[in-house]
Amino acid sequence: MPRSDPGKRRALVQARTLHPASERVRAAVFLKHPDFFDASDELQVKYEMLRAHFLDGQPVTTVSAAFGYSRQTFYLLRDRLAHRGLAGLRDARPGPVGPRTCTPTVVAFLRAQRAEDPTLSIQALLDRLQRAHGVRLHRRTVERIVSGGPRKKNAAER
Repeated sequence: MPRSDPGKRRALVQARTLHPASERVRAAVFLKHPDFFDASDELQVKYEMLRAHFLDGQPVTTVSAAFGYSRQTFYLLRDRLAHRGLAGLRDARPGPVGPRTCTPTVVAFLRAQRAEDPTLSIQALLDRLQRAHGVRLHRRTVERIVSGGPRKKNAAER
């Protein structure tokens, strides 16, 4: 696979796996076989760093320096690989994943409460939600939920 393939670079950017500091990768395998090992492929660099330690027996400090990562990052990646497999080597998306307080359960609860008693005030809904689920929402959020108006899709629904 040619190293300068613009299609691969676009794919890495789109998948958010383009190595931001590929110039720091000085591992011999990447220098000897640039047609196969691509320092701009962050997942490949991380995997090869872990493999060099566990299979080739190279010390953590050596592989960390050769692959352009800190020792702390090595240990973090080791643990993520152990707990989540190869998917653990991907960097997580920034920010929270999914709703934190306004979950589908909370939405269903509020709508059920309003359906049961349409005269229930927003403040009464807020109080019931607090007692039942320990969740506090903004008054306007509850108004939007019970009115059935449009709401933003969260990461879990995309």
